[in-house]
Amino acid sequence: MFVYVGNAESQSVTIFSLTADGALNAVDTKAVPGPAKPGSTTPMAVSPDKKFLYVGLRNEPYSAATFAIDAASGKLAYVGSGPLPDSMAYIATDRSGKFLLSASYNGGKIAVNPIGGNGVVGAAQQVIANQPNAHAVLADRANRHVLYTSLGSDCVGHLKFDAASGALTPNDSPAIRVKAKAGPRHFRFSGDERFVYLLCELDASIYVIPYDAASGRLAKETQIVSALPQDFSGKPWAADIHLTPDGKFLYASERTSSTLAAFRIDAKSGALNAIGSYPTETQPRGFAVDPTGRTLLAVGQLSNSLTAYAIDPARGSLRPLKRYPVGKSPNWIEMVF
Repeated sequence: MFVYVGNAESQSVTIFSLTADGALNAVDTKAVPGPAKPGSTTPMAVSPDKKFLYVGLRNEPYSAATFAIDAASGKLAYVGSGPLPDSMAYIATDRSGKFLLSASYNGGKIAVNPIGGNGVVGAAQQVIANQPNAHAVLADRANRHVLYTSLGSDCVGHLKFDAASGALTPNDSPAIRVKAKAGPRHFRFSGDERFVYLLCELDASIYVIPYDAASGRLAKETQIVSALPQDFSGKPWAADIHLTPDGKFLYASERTSSTLAAFRIDAKSGALNAIGSYPTETQPRGFAVDPTGRTLLAVGQLSNSLTAYAIDPARGSLRPLKRYPVGKSPNWIEMVF
């Protein structure tokens, strides 16, 4: 298993191998080609076939760099770069790997770029504007619907997706609204796609939202919980959210308190039950759960390091294992198994 850490200030990707017991071994550090500017190497995405890693550059000219992943060593080989229509806060491939979906926070737009057979991203074929502070975008498992967040308008939108052409079209139901000034940021589908778990940046709330995979529609939330630790004081600043592959546990990061919140998921109702809050790296903008569900890795944007945690398979609690140095301002993690 290989781990890729995107370092914004270093404009590089730190590569580790991950063992079954949660230990990391340094493999390589790969520079990302492009004009140097702080904050330029975020976000990242892995192709569905695990052959390519995409790194979004948020400095002009905006682009996505493609790296081929060596299946044996995990090392990266630069393939080429393609243009992005703006500074994109989030990128993800569709389920076929033929298109790159992206969301621009600064530009307030959602975009679709084709991906060539060599893995290089082509020019945007569709840009949907007027999505204030768009923050994340993901296709569902059937590759027929796309959800996205608009932090500026406090909503989660849903679009129809044509997997053959890559075209996005409006769905026949309105976007789902959350509390004013909550600031929808990142989200994840449950394993069975009966629910969407939405993390709001500005109040650190997590919404449990029923999802109809057949129609792509979202219903009114069934639960709202907080990712803040009990003794929290200050201004909330939530960042990232992930589930374990078995769907039993959910984790969310909060940057002001530098903590990870853990929850147990009720398999029937999708409801979240708090497990606890765990101190982590300073300003944890990004983290990830490995594909086996045994290990959680979190990076600190201000600590320039990564901590590995063992996930208790029965309780979902986190046990710190070891810290590792990475590049400057790490903010994204992807894994390949």
